[in-house]
Amino acid sequence: MAQHLVTGGNGYVGSFLTRSLLARGEQVRVLDVHDAPERDPASSFVETSVLDRDGMARAMEGVDFVHHNAALVPLRKAGTGFWDVNVEGTRIALETAKAAGVKHFCHMSSSAIFGSLSDADCPVRDDSPLNSAEIYGRSKEAGDDLVRAEMARPDGLSCSTIRPRTIIGTERLGIFQILFEWISEGRNVYVIGDGSNGFQFVHIDDLINVSIESALQQAPGVFNVGTDRYGTLREALETLCAHAGTGSKVRGIPVWMAISTLWTADKLRLSPLAPWHYLTYHKPFYFDVTTTKEKLGWKPQFSNDEMLAHSYDWFLANRQGLREQGKDDYSAHKSRVKQGVIGVLKKFS
Repeated sequence: MAQHLVTGGNGYVGSFLTRSLLARGEQVRVLDVHDAPERDPASSFVETSVLDRDGMARAMEGVDFVHHNAALVPLRKAGTGFWDVNVEGTRIALETAKAAGVKHFCHMSSSAIFGSLSDADCPVRDDSPLNSAEIYGRSKEAGDDLVRAEMARPDGLSCSTIRPRTIIGTERLGIFQILFEWISEGRNVYVIGDGSNGFQFVHIDDLINVSIESALQQAPGVFNVGTDRYGTLREALETLCAHAGTGSKVRGIPVWMAISTLWTADKLRLSPLAPWHYLTYHKPFYFDVTTTKEKLGWKPQFSNDEMLAHSYDWFLANRQGLREQGKDDYSAHKSRVKQGVIGVLKKFS
């Protein structure tokens, strides 16, 4: 039985990792800036920031494997805070893990490190060049660079950097709460452009299995993670609308109109969407996951259609409880979001 440290362990990915590791009989130490009432009591808890070097050093004591998930995500619109947490926090986590003699360090990276892609850039491979396009992506790219640099050192810590496509699954709120709410009410849903771009998602269960397997196998490297069964964004949303059976349709908005409107609303703090969303969601974005399959013996269990339906059905089953609780978690991906100017479009859909 090994000891795992999960940074950002009360966030969306971290909480699923914690539960799965405990179910496998592993020991789990959760590190976060706040505890959460839903945290499994079988885990232990360390309250500290990844920016607190002394706190991180104490948290690393006796740890075999680190799953580094602590990060600020696009919905936070954190400005310079992205660099502090996503880069300096990763640096401190790496250095304290190495000093503590940790066996393997798993870093949760991001698709945003690749920026805005074209058909010629896809599928993205593990050696594709990084080219982040906005402030969040630049911070995650720099964090990814730190991990790969450590990996390349002759005396470096055994590391892996895990690059997920857009994550779907039960308990996933954030911008998906808006999508599911509109569809449940029979509203039309909108894509930037015509939605003909190839678009890949990943189910949370498939993603956390990569972090766990890369740790337990002490497998260093770059691991792209996404489903191997996907089509276009329009196809995924139309299939979800058909599954819901509420009469929702998928409509396109001209690219120039959508981006200019969302950019302005973002600057005025009138929209929950960040640059990463409105600069990339009309572009093709899908990974080649061959290396991940071959090195880890991993296979994704969910297709785009299956994971969207799975997540939507969970939302329907829990919607009333979410309303009663307010479900305003400090984890952006587990929280309801204010629709802002997007809510105006809803009135006409």
